[in-house]
Amino acid sequence: MSMEYAAVFPGAEGQSYTVKTSVSLMPLSMARTGETVQIQSIRGKDDIKRFLNSLGFVEESKVIVVSELGGNVIVQVKGTRVAISRAMAGRILTISPEEGNR
Repeated sequence: MSMEYAAVFPGAEGQSYTVKTSVSLMPLSMARTGETVQIQSIRGKDDIKRFLNSLGFVEESKVIVVSELGGNVIVQVKGTRVAISRAMAGRILTISPEEGNR
């Protein structure tokens, strides 16, 4: 899955130009142990988004995948280790930190 972004910048004599870029989105559930990713968005109903936000899963936060155990994904987010189900981790769309800094 990828998203395309476009930015419009003013140019000379009132003209403008557009720069387009795309990033590859990956569910957190697909990140490997030891990998650091950046949260791009969270899919789901408002109550699910609020729940994940309360655990520290907010857009542009960095997350480290610590391990996977018994169908759960253990991650470190904002200095705290949190275990969430693979299904819940699948709702969190991430990018590599390098892509987030473009």
